[in-house]
Amino acid sequence: MAVVETRNRRHMMAFSGPAATSVVSHQAILTAAQPYYSPVAPQDVQPDRPIGYGAFGVVWSVTDPRDGKRVALKKMPNVFQNLVSSKRVHREIKMLCFFKHENVMSALDILQPPHIDFFQEIYVITELMQSDLHRIIVSPQPLTSDHVKVFLYQILRGLKYLHSAHILHRDIKPGNLLVNSNCVLKICDFGLARVEEPDESRHMTQEVVTQYYRSPELLMGTKHYFSAVDMWSVGCIFAELLGGKILFQAQTPIQQLELITDLLGTPLLEDLNHACKGARAHMMRRPYKPPSLSTLYSLSSLATHEAVHLLCQMLVVNPDKRISCSDALSHPYLDEGRLRYHSCMCRCCHTTSEGRHFVCDFEPTALHPFDDHFEKDLNSVHQVKERLHKFILDRTASCNRVPLCINPHSAAFKSFSSSTVAHPSELPPSPHQWE
Repeated sequence: MAVVETRNRRHMMAFSGPAATSVVSHQAILTAAQPYYSPVAPQDVQPDRPIGYGAFGVVWSVTDPRDGKRVALKKMPNVFQNLVSSKRVHREIKMLCFFKHENVMSALDILQPPHIDFFQEIYVITELMQSDLHRIIVSPQPLTSDHVKVFLYQILRGLKYLHSAHILHRDIKPGNLLVNSNCVLKICDFGLARVEEPDESRHMTQEVVTQYYRSPELLMGTKHYFSAVDMWSVGCIFAELLGGKILFQAQTPIQQLELITDLLGTPLLEDLNHACKGARAHMMRRPYKPPSLSTLYSLSSLATHEAVHLLCQMLVVNPDKRISCSDALSHPYLDEGRLRYHSCMCRCCHTTSEGRHFVCDFEPTALHPFDDHFEKDLNSVHQVKERLHKFILDRTASCNRVPLCINPHSAAFKSFSSSTVAHPSELPPSPHQWE
């Protein structure tokens, strides 16, 4: 596992600035919300700095003054611009507080909000991870079979937990899979996540999943979908881990669909039940293409028979026939990844003088489904704002730690406060309008 650790350290060094020399209480973006609280100086003082940004937030690496540890601080700006975006942020915050799983990112803390009249942004503290799977894949050092197996195992382990809570992530991609220095992986960024919709007559948004990892049913305009959309994304990432490059990389959704049929062949009519009428007609007009799945063996020497066998069960056009998370975890290809993870990486098992003690359930599910009924009666931005404000205050009051807020005297405060989200041109292409 040393390869990933080396990469992560190289990545950290690339972002590091000069050593901090100011007093920590003035240098750090975070400060205690209570007066007369003495911050704890970190052992290794580092400057607060940006580490990522996307469509829904900006993330900085900062110091928690309560214990001197480095954490990730996510800023969600302009939360209450409209009802859709405010409900989405409300859902994400509730999810981050709900999650209790080693391979799923959760909220360690939420900064104390100002008076509701000035409440426009939300700041969430999470565990700081050194890298993400995208940076690891594009690194010049090749991954070993052990790396691929332990990464894929953790992706599926975390996803099984999400799906058991009836949550669809809807944006699984390498950049949303964070990795720390000992190769532990966490699924993050739940800005597009939602609870499964059991009523198939109710339409669901198609503005989900970065195009390269978007499933065929989404590309073909399905009005309703389920957890299989996440499993297609995992299949694309699995192939990327094996081959070191994006499997289906096209400029437009139509071209994306063409690349998929080049590999999997023209689907049968019965496998297009989830496609809209226009997409179905388009597929039937195209010249017939036979499948060429044998080309998957040429991804790299890591593409063994077991690996390709599992990959082919993930990359299935018909979502009803695509392998589920639980079944994928039972595939023999992942046996070594499971063993390595629970032998020396996980926190659920522990070692004593008598040896390693393993838990009974290696892939636990959620104790209960995520309840999204709080969304049902939210009909105005002001309503959402009031609910979120109360939720954060109640959560802060229930914790036994000193609450935190932004330190306006921090050297990095001006840069942090002006940080913006991704520009529209940097966002993935929208779904094709078939009809």
